[in-house]
Amino acid sequence: MKKKLIAEFIGTFWLVLGGCGSAVLAAGIPNLGIGFVGVSMAFGLTVLTMAFAIGHISGCHLNPAVSIGLCIGGRFEKKELLPYIVSQVLGGILGAGVLYIIASGLTGFDPAASGFASNGYGIHSPMGFSLLAGLVTEIVLTAVFLIIIMGATDERAPQGFAPIAIGLGLTLIHLISIPVTNTSVNPARSTAVAIFQGGWAIDQLWLFWVAPIIGAILGALIYKTMEEKQK
Repeated sequence: MKKKLIAEFIGTFWLVLGGCGSAVLAAGIPNLGIGFVGVSMAFGLTVLTMAFAIGHISGCHLNPAVSIGLCIGGRFEKKELLPYIVSQVLGGILGAGVLYIIASGLTGFDPAASGFASNGYGIHSPMGFSLLAGLVTEIVLTAVFLIIIMGATDERAPQGFAPIAIGLGLTLIHLISIPVTNTSVNPARSTAVAIFQGGWAIDQLWLFWVAPIIGAILGALIYKTMEEKQK
């Protein structure tokens, strides 16, 4: 169990540092920035690389919503759920902390003013999308993410390709939803950066726990229904 928790801690650290780091450090550089397409790829790559690195140790959840969804879907033991979530959140906070130290090396950097890659809706949505739009986006895309995860890791699926499918799935999710909420689908990722933003991101954080968890549960139940019909 200890090795699994360490793996989840390290994996979520990498997801936040790599994904949010690309947004904070590299997305907005004039003429050289990677833009939201690059950020989308960065998030997908963090999951893809860690799925190969630690998938055989912990399953590479890196996300409380994923752990909850897999538990509902019968792929994960209930007794491990809370320790996994704690490890994920702590790993994410460390990733955000390292990112904060790096970003603070730039004169004038302000995590509150910059947003620090935080998730938001309304005036804090990248394109000004409403709370309802953000809620629907996060629920639906997290549900699809769980279907991808459960399908790709099904014993009947082609073996060895799950990390690629899951990583590309997360990339596509970001391509769709960065303009809406800056893409969460992961409460640990949202919590980690919100702590350092310290203002509106904390106030709006509830949505980025509630919506991904609802979506994950729905996705797991949908996949279980399809799975049962196939048998």
